[in-house]
Amino acid sequence: MFAVVTPDTIHLPPGAVVRLLGSWQDYQALNEQLGDRSSPRIKYRDGEIILMAPLPEHGRKVSVIADVVKVLLDHLGREYEAFTPITMELPQESGIEPDYCFYIENWEAIAGKNRINWGVDPSPDLVVEIDITSYTDVNDYLPYRIPEVWLFRKNQLVIYRLQDDRYTVETSSRYFPNINVSEVVTESLKIAYERNTSAAIRELRRKLASEN
Repeated sequence: MFAVVTPDTIHLPPGAVVRLLGSWQDYQALNEQLGDRSSPRIKYRDGEIILMAPLPEHGRKVSVIADVVKVLLDHLGREYEAFTPITMELPQESGIEPDYCFYIENWEAIAGKNRINWGVDPSPDLVVEIDITSYTDVNDYLPYRIPEVWLFRKNQLVIYRLQDDRYTVETSSRYFPNINVSEVVTESLKIAYERNTSAAIRELRRKLASEN
């Protein structure tokens, strides 16, 4: 099955990544053509439009890791807002669709809003990305000044933290400094694949409760 991108049709087989030279206006036209479709995903950077059709395992991993974040936030008694899908745009500069994003420190600023004004409203505090097809580049989030990005690639969670004008790899999360989130994510995914997601989340809640 071949990828097809025309003014009338956009179709990508699962796992396909298509890179096109294009302007911000071209990106907006493709976005409008896609409408509310969740696939393919689309992003814009530096005169380039990138389309990607996620593989089935992509959605499952996103769901499990997002559930892990929610359980950890609930365990710490933190308030938050969470979004997926969501399109982040800075006109003429960047357009990107994170897999999952969380407002933790800034949740009150966007609570109840149906639309977020990028560049005016605060950006998410934490973004979760699953990269199976080499589509994701953590530097795509630099224009938005996302404080922390979790990138799951090659069955490993990498934590990137914004330091001045670049992302650095860290061993811990600023939001869960006393929790080994890489270990938690790995174990939760293992249980989810061996049994199911609900079993993984129940086990995580049980383990956190036993440590109190």
